[in-house]
Amino acid sequence: MNYKTYLFDFDYTLADSSRGIVKCFRIVLTRHQYLTVTDEAIKRTIGKTLEESFSILTGVTDPAQLAAFRQEYRQEADIHMNVNTCLFPDTLSTLTALKKQGARIGIISTKYRFRIVSFLEKYMPEDFLDIVVGGEDVKAAKPSPEGVRFALEHLGSAPQETLYIGDSTVDAETACNAGVDFAGVLNGMTTAEELQAYPHKIIMRNLEELVR
Repeated sequence: MNYKTYLFDFDYTLADSSRGIVKCFRIVLTRHQYLTVTDEAIKRTIGKTLEESFSILTGVTDPAQLAAFRQEYRQEADIHMNVNTCLFPDTLSTLTALKKQGARIGIISTKYRFRIVSFLEKYMPEDFLDIVVGGEDVKAAKPSPEGVRFALEHLGSAPQETLYIGDSTVDAETACNAGVDFAGVLNGMTTAEELQAYPHKIIMRNLEELVR
């Protein structure tokens, strides 16, 4: 792979935060007596907005109620998320190798930027990443191309020299909508067959395939 800019999803791409995500959803769902939702169903929504996830899991469509769920989730995430999140084993080595090649590195996520930055400060210098775009930075969440386009403009990168890496069909759609190449990684709940239905350069078992 020879791109000048590599933009990554966060959850299930660079890090496994599923334990924290399930815990926060479980607390909110139990509080409101949604007791039959499985852990797997929760994990299948990772990558979507919190409102979308809660709607899928509960059947609720009222925007005000979904916004209230999101706020409750955020309060639980302040307590439980980062302590229940870990980087995948090849994340740091892959990002470091890409940086050594002179590539620009960024993250585009529906997760709040402040939470990503707070988590990553334990593992990398403050200026290691060239940009982090979180859910609070865009008006429209993925698969809208807004976050990717914002990053490209900020970095001075062209779409044709950029690769977007993610684990979900939402990420694949995002890359397609932004006009950048896509690489899928099988760290999450999405299968290779599901990702192969979208335009892609490669479907990888792990991130280190980017630098082999």
